[in-house]
Amino acid sequence: MTTPSDTSPTRHAQLAWQDGQPLSLAFGDVYFSRDAGLDETRHVFIQHNQLAERFAALPGHGQFTIAETGFGTGLNFLCAWQCFEQCAPADARLHFVSAEKYPLTPTDLSRALALWPELTAQSSQLLRQYDALTPGWHRLLLADGRVSLTLMIGDVLEVLPLLDARVDAWFLDGFAPSKNPDMWQPPLFDQMARLSAPHATFATFTSAGAVRRGLAEAGFEVKKAPGHGQKRHICHGRLNAAPAAPWQPPWFDRPPQRWRERSAIVVGGGMAGASTAYSLARRGWQVTLIERMPQLASAASGNPQGVLYTKLSPHLTPLSRLVLSGYAYSLRALHTLLPGEERSWQACGVLQLAYEDKQEEKQQALAALGLPESVMRRLDRAQASELAGVALPSGGLFFPQGGWVHPPALVARLTQHPNITLRTNHTVLQLDYSPEQQSWLASDESGPLALASVVVLAGAAETAQFDSTSHLPLKKIRGQVTSIAATADSARLATVLCGEGYISPARDGRHCLGATFKFDSDDLAVSEGEHRENLQMLAELAPALHGSLTGGDAASAGLDGRAAFRCTSPDYLPLIGPVVTPRDFADRYRELAKDATLRPEQPCPWVEGLYVNTAHGSRGLITAPLSGEILAALLEGEPAPLPADLMQAVHPSRFLLRDLIRHKLNPDAR
Repeated sequence: MTTPSDTSPTRHAQLAWQDGQPLSLAFGDVYFSRDAGLDETRHVFIQHNQLAERFAALPGHGQFTIAETGFGTGLNFLCAWQCFEQCAPADARLHFVSAEKYPLTPTDLSRALALWPELTAQSSQLLRQYDALTPGWHRLLLADGRVSLTLMIGDVLEVLPLLDARVDAWFLDGFAPSKNPDMWQPPLFDQMARLSAPHATFATFTSAGAVRRGLAEAGFEVKKAPGHGQKRHICHGRLNAAPAAPWQPPWFDRPPQRWRERSAIVVGGGMAGASTAYSLARRGWQVTLIERMPQLASAASGNPQGVLYTKLSPHLTPLSRLVLSGYAYSLRALHTLLPGEERSWQACGVLQLAYEDKQEEKQQALAALGLPESVMRRLDRAQASELAGVALPSGGLFFPQGGWVHPPALVARLTQHPNITLRTNHTVLQLDYSPEQQSWLASDESGPLALASVVVLAGAAETAQFDSTSHLPLKKIRGQVTSIAATADSARLATVLCGEGYISPARDGRHCLGATFKFDSDDLAVSEGEHRENLQMLAELAPALHGSLTGGDAASAGLDGRAAFRCTSPDYLPLIGPVVTPRDFADRYRELAKDATLRPEQPCPWVEGLYVNTAHGSRGLITAPLSGEILAALLEGEPAPLPADLMQAVHPSRFLLRDLIRHKLNPDAR
């Protein structure tokens, strides 16, 4: 499903600056106290949620989750982060989830936070990752991954129902009820109760009667306390009685966390496997990454240049929404992990050309989404040619933040964490689970390779070679890229060009272009015919560039290349999450085959400790880095980095559910 917040363009906050402080023009209200905003935040939200004491009491590897209504300038978040660093154990983690309908622009945020020099250590990190925000959810990792910030861009009453989290403390900080009555409604308080952990607390600057009554009706104990400065009263309290949990599809639930130790085996050393290993390692897990080839990133993640851009639908389908969130996450990861490494990646921009009438119509519809110009803007032919540095036959959509990546460099950087042990040149042939030891043993033909509590299969289509995963509908699609020597003219290409295929600016004196799609081939030998296909694609996309590279004679152009298999699913969305076998699924939920509207309560019979991360197709640079955070959140019980409907859209059980309802899965088959 989609929600209004998912399909509406992001509108950034419109501000007036009065005496150096921001005022919201939409609500006619200030973002913080003119007298002492920092002191007020600490008084209301930090003190009355008892955060210093609760942070100090966290156990080893403990977690704490704060949810907020109204991110605004981020002042509350920065104060909570500062308090966490001062009080919490060194290996504890803070998760901060905040809804914001009208996010500030990066420029306005920087100007606002400059008012608080005592928070510079935190605000400088936030500003390095904060960018113009597109619709959807954005995961930022700060303090070397110790602090996560999930920004849900949209109306709070629309995004909170899609949140999967257990909140320990609430910051109710929308604009005043008199200025923003639409937010302070019973549905907000009901969602707070649904999402709250036992004895969760809340604090808010307002003591309006309607707010106190609404919180009390939702199950919170509400107390008044002295306000700060000229504010007479605030209110705070805790959850007294949790409401009955609404029904959730059990086949999309998180499996119980029954692992004995924080250890994992990740099978597959490409982008998905490396991202999974990295996300777990940053959380203190000991990870063994096993790759069948002698080197990591030897299959589809081994191309010399992959393209980083958002191929969107005007209707913001689930795939488009996943791509928007993943694109932003990948960009932040690249800037953090590979800063200034021009041989590893370049944010040179991506120009998606309107090479035919249908593309022109689609691009007009995409432009109507109203995405920030720093994310996407339309160019006419002259503008596109000038920006690209070569003559082009059409204009198109320009994605200035995008560019190209050398995937092996990113995989190498992700796997350098000291908690990751690499085992290359080993093919996992057998996986055995011991209920007594609560552990998995991975073996190859020569014997045991690794022992761990959890296994994540991230080996593309090879993920389906095991009995528990053989039902996954994975398919291989051959793709070949072509490498061609740059010329004096082609070296002027300044941005990636995309259409039916792509060509990148030169890296080490060669351009990469492609890639072919072959659905019925099991051969990975490089094909001269597919080189010709790639060059023909370039001739149609940018004839002048094609001519400068081949001189009219492709046979003498010094072509090189490589072929690999992409792994995709029937709906072209990845599979990320826990595994259940078809037989157990059909046994447990057989009644759905007769009536798909039923709401069974029985928990899903998961395969203990077994997860998959695969089928990223040609979008691995976009979706794989974020997939590591999805799996880590599932395993650690953290707030999900995506809304519930997208978490379900990538869940491996979605295909078993469809097959059972469509009578393609026989509950009585053995």
